[in-house]
Amino acid sequence: MTADSRLPRDAQSILELAARSMFDLFANASEGMLLVDREARVVWINDQYRRFLPALGYAREEDFVGHPVSRVVHNTQMHRVLETGKPILIDLLTNKAGTFVVSRIPLRDSEGGVIGVLGIVLFDHPETTLQPLISKFARLEQDLNDARRELAHQRRSKYTFASFVGSSPAAVEVKRQARRAAQSASPVLLLGETGTGKELLAHAIHAASARAGRPFVGVNIAAVPDTLLEAEFFGVAPGAYTGADRKGRDGKFKLADGGTLFLDEVGDMPAAVQAKLLRALQEGEIEPLGSNQLVRFDVRVVAATSRDLEALVREGHFREDLYYRLNVLPIRVPPLRERRADLPLLVETLCEDIAARSGGSQLELDPEALWLLQSQAWRGNIRELRNVLEQVALRSDDHRIGAAVLATVLPPADRALSGAATAATASAAVPSTATPGDPENLAAPLRPLAEQVAALERQAMAEALRRTGGNRSAAARLLGMSRASFYDKLALWSELSEIQTID
Repeated sequence: MTADSRLPRDAQSILELAARSMFDLFANASEGMLLVDREARVVWINDQYRRFLPALGYAREEDFVGHPVSRVVHNTQMHRVLETGKPILIDLLTNKAGTFVVSRIPLRDSEGGVIGVLGIVLFDHPETTLQPLISKFARLEQDLNDARRELAHQRRSKYTFASFVGSSPAAVEVKRQARRAAQSASPVLLLGETGTGKELLAHAIHAASARAGRPFVGVNIAAVPDTLLEAEFFGVAPGAYTGADRKGRDGKFKLADGGTLFLDEVGDMPAAVQAKLLRALQEGEIEPLGSNQLVRFDVRVVAATSRDLEALVREGHFREDLYYRLNVLPIRVPPLRERRADLPLLVETLCEDIAARSGGSQLELDPEALWLLQSQAWRGNIRELRNVLEQVALRSDDHRIGAAVLATVLPPADRALSGAATAATASAAVPSTATPGDPENLAAPLRPLAEQVAALERQAMAEALRRTGGNRSAAARLLGMSRASFYDKLALWSELSEIQTID
């Protein structure tokens, strides 16, 4: 031990004596000691430690001493103490010789530099001498591993392209574009109204990509307060501000490293964070709050918004350079009114899921009820459709659902069109020669399905023209039809000619 010039001579002698006494105490009381130099080579072991050599696989001391400690002692942390200069006072070490409670203490020169490490075996066979401590440690380690597995499971993709239900041309096209996007590492921008399935597609893109085995981390920007959004993205250094976690906290970029970062409702991002997000995406590195250290990351960004980003750019609410950074592979997710042909399959899938979650019977909708659903505007899209079906499931005692029951839970704004569609369905089901209210109507044969559907289409088109003031283009959009198809049907049905129309 080097003398300290700041101490009186007597004090230096006492300090040296104390150091030697402590060393002798550990050497005699412990189960073994070894010493490594600054190159992490074993330079000395005491008599107690020599008894472990055969179990470690060494017949001679010279086969152990003089060699790198990480080569002769498996699972050692001595090199870590050399690198950090920080002791590890209590630890469990398990290798071929058994399980031990150990301490590792750095040795320093007069300048404070680490010149070696002293390793002390405090107890061997701790499974008997320290059973309560070992059991508690094992439980905590098991809980930690369980938590890590659960977190990893939650950060895996929840959906695949099979989860995006639909076989209509619009649904097939959006899945085709998303599959192509999955094979690229470029940013994807999902555009569409709320409730159309943008988050589901983001999960599916990740699941079909080369990053599928890595984390999928999402953040809903609209749900995070502006003041916390930067910390949510970039993380917080230990003790960055009053109340901050002493250990710091990783941001979403760090958590998603190697995987996919999903930015939901990106159009709601405040301007101050937009600039920092753009820099992070350009440079591939972030700087946690309260830190001067740059952290590299590797993420694939999938963004989504229900807002018109181009309009926000024109109005100065969204950075143009960030828009171009995100809008590399844009995919428009169609609203439900543009894929009405998928509605029966969507209803069946949603009813199966609702029944599985609630434990009840699966709903079955009559043809009239399905037609009624197809006549809706569905401003909330699939999310609104699910809400309607859940309400019906809770209110009805019968799993068979008719149009009358369904109409009671439809949004008030859509009931006028729904009423017209229901009336059309009812009139289509009654032969044209019958008198309404006649009891014989109950036994009358139904008209062919094609005629009933045609009657429903005529009624829905008439109502759409009335609601749009005769604007045929607007009426076609309201019903999710192409203009050409709408004009062709309009020309076939003379009874609609009395409605004054405009283009």
